[in-house]
Amino acid sequence: MSVITTIEDLRVLAQKRVPRMFYDYADSGSWTESTYRANEADFQKIKLRQRVAVNMENRSLATTMVGQKVAMPVAIAPTGLTGMQHADGEILGARAAKKFGIPFTLSTMSICSIEDVSQATGGHPFWFQLYWMRDRDFMERLMDRAKAANCSALVLTLDLQVLGQRHKDLKNGMTAPPKPTLANIINLMTKPRWCLGMAGTRRRTFGNLVGHAKGVSDMSSLSSWTREQFDPQLDWNDVEWIKNRWGGKLILKGMMVEEDARLATESGADALVVSNHGGRQLDGAPSAIEALPAIVDAVGQRIEVWMDSGIRSGQDVLKAVALGARGTMIGRAFLYGLGAMGEAGVTKALDIIRHELDVTMAFCGHTDINTVDKSILLARNP
Repeated sequence: MSVITTIEDLRVLAQKRVPRMFYDYADSGSWTESTYRANEADFQKIKLRQRVAVNMENRSLATTMVGQKVAMPVAIAPTGLTGMQHADGEILGARAAKKFGIPFTLSTMSICSIEDVSQATGGHPFWFQLYWMRDRDFMERLMDRAKAANCSALVLTLDLQVLGQRHKDLKNGMTAPPKPTLANIINLMTKPRWCLGMAGTRRRTFGNLVGHAKGVSDMSSLSSWTREQFDPQLDWNDVEWIKNRWGGKLILKGMMVEEDARLATESGADALVVSNHGGRQLDGAPSAIEALPAIVDAVGQRIEVWMDSGIRSGQDVLKAVALGARGTMIGRAFLYGLGAMGEAGVTKALDIIRHELDVTMAFCGHTDINTVDKSILLARNP
């Protein structure tokens, strides 16, 4: 294997090792994928100011996100079907994040359950991501299970009440586990490492749902349940109900315009995430990094503003921080590492981001991530 030095190296390796339908699930956007592409491309337009003859010793990336100490301003984002990128993927991601000193967020649509992850990490706090569903009893029980598992924050995703059309998923007939079609069998035969891992685990479907949601016992009922359950009537009263019912730290994910950011702030949330769901929902929306500065200007003095969608390097993290983000979340960057090399791959992805962030910060004349601001950017940038 060649030396791995970038997130792109991990992506290439993951593409070789992960079955096509699950690689495509992680590495695609909706419709024409224009927003998905812009999320990455728009970071490249932001240029940095290099400084020299500055003492670069004793650098620190440590900060806090919703009051929690973090080794760098990065959390692992909630991603569905993580356990289909690699056997027991959520457990491996949570373990890597714990050792690294950053938060891990478990998706409602994970393969490993809340209880699986809690047990595997020795009860170490992690975050849990919630979708708004029609079955309120199930939602209450999900939140209670997250509390019992010592989850220290709830991440409420607000931008997936209806599903964006992801053409690759439809063409691949994506299910978890994959259906034994001829095309799938032929593709799986080229992924022996993945198949061996899956043969060694019992976690092959949606662990938070099967056996917990009423009427969900197999894949056929699960697909119909998710179609029926995502509630398009979600509004700010529902957000208030969740905040009161949860009672702990609440992070609202999916803000792209100032009006929504103000409403999120007024809801009493602890942080909001500027995000377009990785370009997987509204195609034709601006990139998240383009939307960030206006939202920071609108509410950044009153609430922690974070961002995700498009981060592939430590430089991207630094640029987001320079534009006012108090934290960032990574999805695909960690999934590539997981698909490529399991837990060691997630650690490698985090190491790559940390090193790039540290060195770039030094080149820009700073030794503490908490002092970074837009002065490190060329003036023509927002």
